[in-house]
Order: sequence, then C-alpha cells, then structure tokens
Amino acid sequence: MESEYFKIGKFVAVFGLNGELIVQHSLGKKTTLKGIAALFIEDAHEAFLPYFVSSARIKSDAETYIQLEQINTRESARRFVQKEVWLSSDDFKKFAAKSAPISFLGYQIIDGSKSIGEIIEVIEMPHQVLCKINMAGEEKLIPLHEQTLERIDNKAKKIYVTLPDGLLDL
Repeated sequence: MESEYFKIGKFVAVFGLNGELIVQHSLGKKTTLKGIAALFIEDAHEAFLPYFVSSARIKSDAETYIQLEQINTRESARRFVQKEVWLSSDDFKKFAAKSAPISFLGYQIIDGSKSIGEIIEVIEMPHQVLCKINMAGEEKLIPLHEQTLERIDNKAKKIYVTLPDGLLDL
C-alpha cells in the first residue's frame, strides 16, 4: 500500500431516518472522532474511497454515531452496513488508545531474534489477541497471550514473542 490505512472496525447499523450510521470500533476508548475529515472504505483490493464526516457523537466505549456527507436517508446509509472502516495513518495515531491492542498495527513481531512480519490486523479474542501478519506472501495468525508474549518495545514498534514449534508451518 502506498499510503497507510488501518482498519478500526465496521459500520454495524443505521440509526434513525437521516442516514446516521453506527461504527463499532476497537480504538480502546470512547471517541467522537472529533477533527477527523474522512473515513475510508475499501472499494476494491487496497483501493480506499474517502467518505467525509459531517458529524459524530459517542454512543458507547466501542461505538460512535457517524453522519457522512451526502448520506441523508436511511436507504442511502444501508449500503454501508457491514462495511469495514479504515483511518489514515495520521488519524489512527491520533485516535487509538496507546493501551488498546489495535495500537499494535504496524509493529514488527520478533520470534527469538528473527523478525517474522509486520502486524496488518489485530483480532481481539476473550483470552488472547491474534495478530495477522503477512509472511512470505502468506497470512499467518500469531497469538499474543501470557505464554507467547515476551515483551513489547513501543519505541521501536517491536513485539518479542516465543512461539511454539511448528506454529508458523500451519
């Protein structure tokens, strides 16, 4: 990807009659996304279309009401439901909580002394976090929990792990 985009969640429902949408996000904190100009939706593989935000307000810790410009009816908003929502790299850094697992996007995973890949997606599970990486053209899921996680170097954007033998061969 030329410019960096980070997936923060998806539109889960239309709210009201004026085309307001509910975005469910994993930014790790309540947010109105105040000051954000645009959200991005992936149109084709790695082709992101900007949608400009006219208003936003908090619904809950993990949900925000969003009104997109020129989307002003329930019917026009329905086409966005279940679509993934992405932010530009700069906006992502501004809105993601430092303690939220989603803030690991872009970090390198180091197994022993070998870098195995950059985190391209974070999937939160009840007892662990799964990090999706691209390793030699294949997507791999790396579990982060107390048995695998060694340490996190936030300055260097590296996560050190000890993975079970054979995990990367799956």
